[in-house]
Amino acid sequence: MKTAYLDEIRQLDLFHSMQDENFEAVMRGAYVQSFPPLVDLIHEGDSSDFLHVIIDGSVELYATWSGKETTISIVRPVSTFILAATIRNAPYLMSAKTLERSRIVMLPSEDVRRIFDADSGFARAVVRELATCYRASIKHTKTLKLRTSLERLANYILQESAARNGADAYVLDLEKRKLASLLGMTPENMSRAIKALSPYGVHIDGSRVVIEKRAELERFARPAPLIDDPSS
Repeated sequence: MKTAYLDEIRQLDLFHSMQDENFEAVMRGAYVQSFPPLVDLIHEGDSSDFLHVIIDGSVELYATWSGKETTISIVRPVSTFILAATIRNAPYLMSAKTLERSRIVMLPSEDVRRIFDADSGFARAVVRELATCYRASIKHTKTLKLRTSLERLANYILQESAARNGADAYVLDLEKRKLASLLGMTPENMSRAIKALSPYGVHIDGSRVVIEKRAELERFARPAPLIDDPSS
């Protein structure tokens, strides 16, 4: 594996406190693979053979039931998925596929679990990451259950703006069909919601978003730290 990849992985909170010899041991069995878009990486119900670290690209985590499919989250560099299944040696609860050309580091789950038992710094980091993922899941559940579809879209637009240093114009990096699924909407509802945000100064043309009346959008969306702040 390239030294640059190792350095990036080493800087992740999950691996930063790991003892050097344990980091070297867990990376010894790891390998990097490049995948084209729309390649299935894992399937829900399969055994958790690998912990994945995304270095480049983006990955959709999704689930299916009774002929239906929904987007759970989008994973971008540099981060891991799906950690809980690896640590518990349990089946994957979600499937994953690439949304674009992506480079993924794959670490054997058995090695990760062995180091988890032996390295207290790594174990604490695992607990912190799982706690972060749990809180993110609760926030996502709150926005799905407490907000209308229009409010969910409005807050998503503000969150994406904040991630781009408060830009009032940006390009969505997620196709609308996937975004609708992520926000618990149908594509038809998404189209109606986009039009309904026009009075609040939001214009979406293709994938380009323009916020012309930020104050009015914020008054409507009412962003809340206990739902929308990714650092809390």
